[in-house]
Amino acid sequence: MMVEKEFKFTLSDEKVIEKLIEDDNLAINHMVLRKSEALPEHYSNSNVYMIVTKGQVTLQLNDQDEYTYPTGSIINIPYKTKMNVFNQHDAVMEIFVVKAPSPKNMK
Repeated sequence: MMVEKEFKFTLSDEKVIEKLIEDDNLAINHMVLRKSEALPEHYSNSNVYMIVTKGQVTLQLNDQDEYTYPTGSIINIPYKTKMNVFNQHDAVMEIFVVKAPSPKNMK
């Protein structure tokens, strides 16, 4: 019996929004957005670490101006931050979102 667990994510250039892991320790989501696609406005439900693995992600947080982060960026977004996440660029955007601690442990 193996001690490790394997989690798979979708390899695609089409829109993907998927929860990969959600346990007592953390949550990991995977998202792929094409040009002009976005997530619905929402508030961060934990400490969020957004890892940009392809393209560029544009964020508009709370009342700040929009800012674009390129591939290779890791962005930390505090708990209870108003988030607008979108892709304004021609290249497909792919991000992994790590939430720690798990949102189910946030009060």
